[in-house]
Parts: sequence; structure tokens; C-alpha cells
Amino acid sequence: MIKVALQGVEFFAYHGFYPEEQLIGTRFLIDIEVSFVQLANLSEDNISHTVNYETLYAIVSQEMLEPKKLLETVGQNIIDRIKAAFDFIKRAEVTIKKLNPPFKGPIANSAVTISYQN
Repeated sequence: MIKVALQGVEFFAYHGFYPEEQLIGTRFLIDIEVSFVQLANLSEDNISHTVNYETLYAIVSQEMLEPKKLLETVGQNIIDRIKAAFDFIKRAEVTIKKLNPPFKGPIANSAVTISYQN
């Protein structure tokens, strides 16, 4: 099994349940892990034989642009797009961390993790 990952990808976005969250926005950190079984000889040095993490970044970037109330929705959309782009994957996991969520006390982040396994 091969794993490709992006960790600590940072975005400023407007996701949140409360209207003010969608107005002022906040910072998010995203971790993505995708696993697959080797389909071809990786020594051929061909990017089509793996999961291109540039494509993963593009998928996340596009999903972070469209405000959603729930981070679960954002995570599921990311997973669905990864599955469509790489139909050979066996597992994918996306964790979205909202930095400084709007609570009365100090909290480093809130987080949602969405997983897929084939």
C-alpha cells in the first residue's frame, strides 16, 4: 500500500454555521492522506502511476472557496472529488481544523475528519 499526503495545508475561508463566521472568515488547516495499491512499476517515474498531490491541493483549494455551514460537508465534498479524480484509491482521509473557533474560552482548533475506505 502506498500513501500520499498533504499535511498542514493552510487556507483562510468563510465556512461556519453562524452568519458572522461566513462574513469574517478564519484560518483552517487541512490534512489529507490517500492510500492505494501499486498498479504499475513506480520505477518508470510516471506521475500517472500515483496520486498527484498537486491535484489534491487543487481539489482542496476549490472546495475551500465556497462557504459551507458544516465542515463535514466540506470534507465529504473533498473526499468525493478525490475518489472521482483517482478511481484506484483504497482509502482517503481528510481532517479539517478550524483555528480559533468562536467560543468564549481559548481553543486551539475544532476538527472534523472524514474517511473513505474501499
